[in-house]
Amino acid sequence: MKKRILLTGASGFVGRQVARALIEAGHRLVVTMRPGGLERSGMGADEADVIETPDLFAESEDWWAAHMAGVDTVIHAAWYVEPGKYLDSSRNVDCVAGSLRLADAARRAGVGQFIGIGTCFEYRLPNDQITADAALGPVTLYAAAKLALYHMLERRFAGSATQLTWARLFYLFGVGEHPARLFPMLHRKLAGGETVELSSGDKIRDFLDVAEAGSMIARVVESQQAGVVNICSGRAVTIREIAEEIADIHGRRDLLRFGTATVHPRDPFAVVGVPNIL
Repeated sequence: MKKRILLTGASGFVGRQVARALIEAGHRLVVTMRPGGLERSGMGADEADVIETPDLFAESEDWWAAHMAGVDTVIHAAWYVEPGKYLDSSRNVDCVAGSLRLADAARRAGVGQFIGIGTCFEYRLPNDQITADAALGPVTLYAAAKLALYHMLERRFAGSATQLTWARLFYLFGVGEHPARLFPMLHRKLAGGETVELSSGDKIRDFLDVAEAGSMIARVVESQQAGVVNICSGRAVTIREIAEEIADIHGRRDLLRFGTATVHPRDPFAVVGVPNIL
């Protein structure tokens, strides 16, 4: 069954891939974007109805309600994620407040499903077998805000016609990734013949291509799966293995310098999910 879906964050790293998967599945999109955002999103003008706003988190419940006509599903992928700032920024609190107004408008309109985007950092870490019901314990304001929103949405939608799905993202890589992140940084430096300073490389991660993450979130629209969904690969891999795999593409393992970079004190040793998507 094809649906009319309101998607926030459609021009972002994750949202762009969710939009692609939904369009390919034949759904009709309503997307919120800053002025001029359609060009940056890669979508054509005929692929989505665009609602422009300079700051969706500042919009009122009534503003959102005016755009809910005919909407079957809301996918809320927007958030404040400025690199180097977002983890402890007070803007996370603004995102929670704005997200609740969006959710209240969806409930008021009788939208059938609300899919929120969470993070694996809501869980208590380290953990190399993170099930959807694993212990929780965020250590950054970003993760705490996401978890708080999840709990508030549970209460908001209880007894209503709107079903809540909470998609927790693990470590994503791929098209549109910020150049300072691990994968693009390795490719850029190794291709340029630069040495790469890294930690010892023993930390264990669960990496997933963002395109696959987008497809998984789109599948939740079809399956109507409720509750927490881990968007992950379920495959444990070390940072060393990833770095060496990318280095082999460029034939430059000699440029990797393990054990020379400072490790952030909040960086957990292991983060590996257990997939539960239907």
